[in-house]
Amino acid sequence: MLRWAAIFFIIAIIAAIFGFGGIAAGAASIAKVLFFIFIIAFVIVIAFGATLFKK
Repeated sequence: MLRWAAIFFIIAIIAAIFGFGGIAAGAASIAKVLFFIFIIAFVIVIAFGATLFKK
């Protein structure tokens, strides 16, 4: 998921360079959403991992 966020971020940068403002804004917002979903999933996995392997 982090890879997809990075891909959309790169698409947003390339679109902004070429002047496609709408496409750049859309790709940036998708990248932002995917990044925050990744962060939330990462924190959940770390929390479950810490509780499952704690002995």
